[in-house]
Amino acid sequence: MKAFEYARPSSLEQARSLLAEKPRSVLKAGGIDLIDHMKEHLLEPSRVVDLRAVPGLDRIEAAGDGGLRIGPLATLADVAGHPDVRRTHAALAEACAEAASPQIRNVATIGGNLLQRPRCWYYRLESYHCLKKGGTLCYTVNGENRYHVIFGGGPCYAVHPSNAAVALLAFDAELVLEGAQGRRTVAAADFFVEPAEDSLRENRLGDGEILVEIRVPSAPGARSRYETARERAAFDWPLAAVAVVLRGGAEAVADPRIVLGAVAPVPWRVPRAEAAVAGQALTRAAADAAGEAATVGAAPLSDNGYKVALVRTLVRRALMALA
Repeated sequence: MKAFEYARPSSLEQARSLLAEKPRSVLKAGGIDLIDHMKEHLLEPSRVVDLRAVPGLDRIEAAGDGGLRIGPLATLADVAGHPDVRRTHAALAEACAEAASPQIRNVATIGGNLLQRPRCWYYRLESYHCLKKGGTLCYTVNGENRYHVIFGGGPCYAVHPSNAAVALLAFDAELVLEGAQGRRTVAAADFFVEPAEDSLRENRLGDGEILVEIRVPSAPGARSRYETARERAAFDWPLAAVAVVLRGGAEAVADPRIVLGAVAPVPWRVPRAEAAVAGQALTRAAADAAGEAATVGAAPLSDNGYKVALVRTLVRRALMALA
């Protein structure tokens, strides 16, 4: 790890100024993914701008309409344990509670979880100049690919690593970004970038922009669930995950949202699976049909076909937990 300058601004304006005035400056929230990148020589910043002293960025507030306003520096543990999140948006609390280990959840932030880079080992290893790092080849295709995508692959096949993003997309969340041109709001559904559009990035955060707020709309009458499968239950990245948000009663599901995680380069919404339960009684047969529908179009690589069965099981399990 190379030497760097450390700055701790007390306002967003000061943070943007510090970021802009020195080339190769980077932002730090919890710092979990940033330190990994620096250790692996994937990033060698000249200045690290720590946002933790900026007031208000760690807040979690219930809005008057029943929605949520979450600051990007709220830790995963705080989101997972917050009574308002657990009461009105359970799948988001569950997604944050399933991320990493207790030690990491107490430091890692929800903003960092959303913006972290892929965990693909070819990207993470300094010796491979892959597509994610500006190279011309994705080594996954003919290499080790058991943790990679089964949907939306090409030209890069790394999965999106965020737990929280899956639940936020299911709740139709919005992200507030602030830069030199002011603030703008982007729907979570439009925020993430597939590699076919740009293999070098995973989201639409612009140069010099800062994620300043996550807005989750109210979900009156909604029931929600997050399910994941991991090799090690105590601490591991998901092999596959799903967030389900349903309205209506068990006799007639209304306005379902089913979003998959760890199987695509972005949080992957599955409208076919939603259509399989929309207007239906929430029975085992309907849950089975949704699980099957969720895997339509799956294109596993040589070593990750097991994810197809995992997706079916997780979708069925999440739906039946809400029945």
